[in-house]
Amino acid sequence: MTADPADEIAAALATLRGRRPRPPFGGGHGRPHPHEHPGHGAHPFHGGPPWGDPGQGRFAGVARLRMLDALVSASAPLSVSEIADAVGVDQPRASRLVQQGVQMHLVERETDPEDARRTRVRVTPEGERLVSGVRGRRRDAVRSALASFTDAERAEFARLLTKFADAWPQG
Repeated sequence: MTADPADEIAAALATLRGRRPRPPFGGGHGRPHPHEHPGHGAHPFHGGPPWGDPGQGRFAGVARLRMLDALVSASAPLSVSEIADAVGVDQPRASRLVQQGVQMHLVERETDPEDARRTRVRVTPEGERLVSGVRGRRRDAVRSALASFTDAERAEFARLLTKFADAWPQG
C-alpha cells in the first residue's frame, strides 16, 4: 500500500517548520508574533489556544507544539536535552517548555529507569489528543490545497517536497 501524498506532504512541511532558524537571543519572548491572530479558542488554563501562552506570543505556542509533536513521534520518553534538540531551542528553554507542559497536563515527568538522577518526559493522553487534532487539521489543509492536482502530480509533489525537506539544513 502506498502512502497518502497528503500525509507525506504534511510530514515534510512539519519537518521544514522544525528546521527554521531560531530568532537570535530567543527572540519573540513577550512580544506577539507579527502574524498572531487573537481569539482562536479558549483553553481553561489561560484563555487562549491550548498551545499558546498569552505572555509569550506565538513563538511559545509553536515551540510547545513542536515539543508535543516530538514526544508523540518518539518511541520512548525523551530527556530535556533530547527535547531541546528536537524543538530547536536551548536546554533552559526546553526546561521551561516542559514545566509549562506539566502545568497544562500535556506532559509528565518520570524517573529515568537507567539513571535515577535524570528525568524523562512523556506526553499525556491530553497532549496526544492536542497533537492529533493539529495533525488532522494540517492534513485537511494539505488535502484542500491539493484538490486541483492530479494523482500523479500529488505523488510527484510529495516526493519532491520530502526530498527538499530531507536536504534542508538543520538548525
